[in-house]
Amino acid sequence: MSEDWLARWREGSIGFHEGRPNELLDRHHARLAGARRVLVPLCGKSVDLAFLAAHGHDVVGVELADQAVHQFFEEHALRPEVTARDPLIEYRAGALTVFAGDLFAATPAVIGAVDALYDRAALIALPAELRPRYVALVRGLLAPGARGLVITAEYDQSRMTGPPFSVLEAELRTLYAGATVELVEDQPLRGVGKCAQTGTPATERCFFVRLDEPG
Repeated sequence: MSEDWLARWREGSIGFHEGRPNELLDRHHARLAGARRVLVPLCGKSVDLAFLAAHGHDVVGVELADQAVHQFFEEHALRPEVTARDPLIEYRAGALTVFAGDLFAATPAVIGAVDALYDRAALIALPAELRPRYVALVRGLLAPGARGLVITAEYDQSRMTGPPFSVLEAELRTLYAGATVELVEDQPLRGVGKCAQTGTPATERCFFVRLDEPG
């Protein structure tokens, strides 16, 4: 899985990269209003990082591919300060911080406090067997009561092999059991990625998630 992801960046096979702020994030980012630091797992070089920073958040991305991290800062004409945060490498410029390395090695001590989540391309990038581990990790990084926007894709997986993988609403609710999960909006997935390339009809769904405060 990791080697395949790195190979995609080496080969420039990044059809999942939107190159503009995600439409659902644009319409619903107010759900994150008041959050200080927003975690963006498996962020690639997403323009959404800069979008969130422009709306007043400190943004914390985590990305496996060093190439993606370098391209993000170059494309936004930023010269980050680089610091080793074993086992990750921190790239920081103003309100934007991206950690390069294995997301599953991230800890609260390395990442710091985060009180919101934006997940457009992380959950759906992972096969079913890794998704519970991923969500458990994310929930462990987020502060109690944290809010998030999680964007999924749903399609007939007999038509196409992931990633992106189809993640049904029922699975999302199971993964985030004990949290508030609200479907905010859905729309046809169009314009980018493997679904578009293969002609596989898909639905993009945006969920608002709030972790419960401890009782």
